Amino acid sequence: MSHNQGTSREAAISLRRLMPRLEERFAGRTDEAAWKAYSIRVRRHFPRLFELLYRLYGEQYDFFYHLERALRIATQMWLARRDELKALDALKEVDNQWFQSSRMLGAVCYVDLFAGDLAGLREHIPYLRELGVTFLHLMPLFRSPKGDNDGGYAVSSYRELEPRLGNMEQLAALADELRLHGISLVLDFVFNHTADDHDWARQALEGDEERQAFYRMFPDRELPNQFERTLRPIFPDEHPGAFTYHSRLRRWVWTSFHNYQWDLNYANPAVFNAMAEEMLFLANQGVEVLRLDAVAFVWKRLGTSCENLPEAHMIIQAFNALVHLAAPATVFLSEAIVHPDEVIKYIGEDECQLSYNPMLMALLWNTLATRDVTLLRSAMEQRFAIPAGCAWVNYIRCHDDIGWVFSDDDARALGIEPRDHRRFLNDFYIGRFEGSFARGLPFQEDPVSGDARVSGSAASLCGLEQALAAQDAAAADLAVRRILLLHGVILTIGGIPLIYLGDELGTLNDYHYSEDPQKDGDSRWVHRPRFDWESAARRHDPETPAGRIFHGLLQLIQLRQQNLAFTRSETEIVDTGNRYVFGYFRRNASQSVLVLANFSEAPQVLEARRLRLLGLRKVLADLVAGQTIAAVRELQMDPYQLRVMVGTT
Repeated sequence: MSHNQGTSREAAISLRRLMPRLEERFAGRTDEAAWKAYSIRVRRHFPRLFELLYRLYGEQYDFFYHLERALRIATQMWLARRDELKALDALKEVDNQWFQSSRMLGAVCYVDLFAGDLAGLREHIPYLRELGVTFLHLMPLFRSPKGDNDGGYAVSSYRELEPRLGNMEQLAALADELRLHGISLVLDFVFNHTADDHDWARQALEGDEERQAFYRMFPDRELPNQFERTLRPIFPDEHPGAFTYHSRLRRWVWTSFHNYQWDLNYANPAVFNAMAEEMLFLANQGVEVLRLDAVAFVWKRLGTSCENLPEAHMIIQAFNALVHLAAPATVFLSEAIVHPDEVIKYIGEDECQLSYNPMLMALLWNTLATRDVTLLRSAMEQRFAIPAGCAWVNYIRCHDDIGWVFSDDDARALGIEPRDHRRFLNDFYIGRFEGSFARGLPFQEDPVSGDARVSGSAASLCGLEQALAAQDAAAADLAVRRILLLHGVILTIGGIPLIYLGDELGTLNDYHYSEDPQKDGDSRWVHRPRFDWESAARRHDPETPAGRIFHGLLQLIQLRQQNLAFTRSETEIVDTGNRYVFGYFRRNASQSVLVLANFSEAPQVLEARRLRLLGLRKVLADLVAGQTIAAVRELQMDPYQLRVMVGTT
């Protein structure tokens, strides 16, 4: 008998034993039809859950206790789920690829910086609707420590919000109202670590051995030293290594990120179950997408980098199985800012249906600096395709820094030395490179190695800040064109485009963050200013950069949402024959378009022969310009122009 056959047999036996106990305990709490439907889901997804948990924890003496506990948690949380959310479950089980619609447009913001609090955000729903938003990611709003809290990513409680923002009842009401307007709510599930003032951590500090086992703690430096031989420091400016000494515990605590963020110990099945319950609680507030933070770090093994280990995938897949049981309308968004070959491993219908595309983000900025699309085209040809039933979330800027996460092998294949090229990109966007249009700041810069990442708003990195300071109208025009070009690519290349709110108005860097002692030293706050509602009030003035950017984006968003070629369609990267012009087809059974993007500030020409080879006719329609073009000998493109062409055979 094979291992899989043996596991399947054990899963079937376990379920036969568990189902009567579940029915006895829970079936009477709902009607017969609902329980029957739930039981069908259990029988469908339990074998996968069993196999994953058995591989993770099967050698532990109390495995079957924790297995039953996981199933009971899922059942309890399903019973607690409101009827309207169960109706949403049924709807999205029928259309489980709803996120592949061309109607999808993402936006991300901090609640306090965008609207003050949840009540204020509800008042600004009309603004989101005007922009066309259907997918709203609210940055962490859970209760977190005062002072240092990593922008909310140090979570003190998954069931309480920061009081100044609102409460859980208001969050659930907001989710309901957003849904009425066709907007799915996205929240972070910070599951690699908790804040050091979380109840579990407090109990651990008080000597509770069960809670101490929720974290990774060591009595001396012997094992931490062995681990650190193969670990990379994440925030070397703050503390070397990955461990923090706590005198009260007299132990070294694993802290991959900041010393106030304690890594959870997923080798303990009680941790898995406790976090599963928190996850399903969030789903029951009406959250439709859970952004899984720091997915690469959740499992540790001596002698490895402790990143992207197979068990990390098993943890997420087991969470996925539980969500399919208790809240099937909920999908996962992977946040894996790692090597492109590792990013793809988190994507799948049984793991994370959605994933950020950090490589596309990095290579768009790379291409803007070099003007050469060769590396972008080569990487996208190899790495853009993902499993059916999944989607990229494509972005230009977010709350975080820009890291140059392209493949070294891809660069070397084109004669590019990766280390030198990353240093060039840092210098270009920090403004140290002669002729650069960008104004960014270094983040976590190592003066010895030259390694760094880049902070800055999209507009400042695209040259608008520099142009306005110099009162250079021509440079400002080029900057606006760059902003629209980058957004044009993420809106058309395939996946969910995500706008960092404020970028649609050309928001510039805000250097006042350094006046706040709690933010000083973290340059990422330069691109986290308060939303400028005065600028938003001028968004319909075409004489202002904000007006040009806003209306240019609206045009591109409407083009995407109204064109069938961008719904459930495939992307094919093509060689345009011009090193400055990036090109790709979007096609499905009903329509096909060719997207062309000029990454140069100079006009470019594409040979008509090349267009014929790609299947285009002599007479083409450009959906962006609203023009019919006769490309008999050549097709001309203006500086930083985006064309969406129809007229293919």
